[in-house]
Amino acid sequence: MTLDPHTTVDVQGASIPKLGFGTWKLKDDDAYDGVAAALKVGYRHIDTAQAYKNEAQVGQAIADSGVAREDIFLTTKVWTERFAAGELEASVKESLSKLKVDQLNLVLLHWPNEDVPLGETIGALNACREAGFTKHIGVSNFTTTWLGEAVATSKAPLVCNQVEYHPFLDQTPVRDAMAKYDMALTAYSPIAQGEVFEDSELKAIAGAHDKTPVQVALRWLIQQERVCAIPRSSSSDHVKSNFEVFDFELSADEMERINALRANNHRLVDPEWAPDWDVAA
Repeated sequence: MTLDPHTTVDVQGASIPKLGFGTWKLKDDDAYDGVAAALKVGYRHIDTAQAYKNEAQVGQAIADSGVAREDIFLTTKVWTERFAAGELEASVKESLSKLKVDQLNLVLLHWPNEDVPLGETIGALNACREAGFTKHIGVSNFTTTWLGEAVATSKAPLVCNQVEYHPFLDQTPVRDAMAKYDMALTAYSPIAQGEVFEDSELKAIAGAHDKTPVQVALRWLIQQERVCAIPRSSSSDHVKSNFEVFDFELSADEMERINALRANNHRLVDPEWAPDWDVAA
């Protein structure tokens, strides 16, 4: 599969760059510097969230970058405490102000929330799209059950489900749902919060390509259909090296060797408010 830095996942009218820059856990100057470095290197997909409390720094870095706004795919996520109708729309307007933009490319519901009817929340999310606050809408951390209900409830297409996905976690049920609904899967924690560094299989494949296990894990993700990845780093060197995944290709055999690692089914992000996760057959 031939890929270049401008390769996108094209679903439901959205064109999402396959490799983006995540900002989870980046605060203050680290958030600003990380986004600035990413845009300088060539990333054109930036991901943030209300809960990260860094939208102002992300927005300032974008404003200062010199990169045209229309060239950047910008995503934020609405926190669960603001899922009620009216409150959700107000929160997205606040995000627009903090990010210093007139419109977002994508707004996601950060997690499912059983305390607010999903129909009410999806309706409010659609209202944000209709008001021009965002071009596209989607969800994050939704299981196949939650996703099916959300798709059935939404007037506008949901273009993305952002979930934890890396070589050690089997997300086959969610991936199958993405294909069924013609949606993108955006992978957060794509290098398993650094655990890919120590895996012998990834090390062996990396050695064959003169790459790092991180680069191999990211390449494995973006070679998959409908999959984007949003690695995060506070190191400018790592921001650059994470982007150097377009000058090699994994063979079908190498992809299968990495696929086999999912038997570990090792989930890293599982807070108390998480839904009942899908289990692969």
